[in-house]
Amino acid sequence: MPDVRPKVLVTAAVGGPGLDLLGQLADLTLDSWLDQPTLRIYDAEQLAARMASEGATIAIVESDRCAGPLFELPLVAVGSCRGDPTNVDVAAATAAGVPVLRAPGRNADGVAELAVGLMFAATRGLVAADADVRKGDIYKEGTIPYQRFRAWELAGRTAGLVGLGAVGRALRWRLRGLGMEVIAYDPYADESTVSLDELLERADVVSLHAPVTPETTGMIGAAQFAAMRDGVVFINSARAALHDTDALVESLRSGKVSAAGLDHFEGEFLAPDHPLTSLDSVVLAPHIGGATYDTESNHTRIIADDLCRLLAGARPLHCVNPEVLSGR
Repeated sequence: MPDVRPKVLVTAAVGGPGLDLLGQLADLTLDSWLDQPTLRIYDAEQLAARMASEGATIAIVESDRCAGPLFELPLVAVGSCRGDPTNVDVAAATAAGVPVLRAPGRNADGVAELAVGLMFAATRGLVAADADVRKGDIYKEGTIPYQRFRAWELAGRTAGLVGLGAVGRALRWRLRGLGMEVIAYDPYADESTVSLDELLERADVVSLHAPVTPETTGMIGAAQFAAMRDGVVFINSARAALHDTDALVESLRSGKVSAAGLDHFEGEFLAPDHPLTSLDSVVLAPHIGGATYDTESNHTRIIADDLCRLLAGARPLHCVNPEVLSGR
């Protein structure tokens, strides 16, 4: 370990045993963005200024932008509490010789659980049923709930997972436990079982778990919805950029898609008058898949363990630019 304890500015939400390890490794300034009265995300200049004022040489962040002036400082490392450190200019970090640590799979179980929740909520009409009870409208327009909320069970159906990374794998075993057949498309995963065309043809539930790349942006559009089975259930607990929202709306209106569950919208916002909000067959969540205390504990532990390795002169397990570690 270094003779002088490094100083660490932590703007991510952290907790669990990993926080104890961080405290043993370094002097911490804990200032989580989640503890602020309003949303606070530092841009590169603001983060660099804060790091300089604290005399910190290690930054542990979640959404703050790490670029430009930050890498003009004498940094030991940057820890991005994300599976994919999209908030970090990795090229700039590499040019400055700064290791960038990440936290793969930190929220896989949380997002997978939410995907299951969206499936049940969308297929069983739970949101509408809850609203009827709260309004005292159980026997709406002379009907009984059993008439309005009949649905097919998920057991015995086929789920098609588009993307088989950490979240896709975490969802796969859960759906198998519910009695579903699970097929998956992922050109980068050896466990992928079908082509996208076959998945769309066979799946009763299509669930998206791919990262947003030039290759995947808009990958589910009008043609793909048309190729799905009639009455398919569509789930996207990843990113809205993966599908064409206008095409989804039209597919819902036509009945081609019988129900949908979404946990993300472009710009992190959906206008109240958006067509999706008028469709009872859609369940909408505001990007909360990873919003669990376990996610925070997981990424704290992963970053702390790798920081321990780095400070001890060993190679961290989850460094996105290992070329800066030559000689370790």
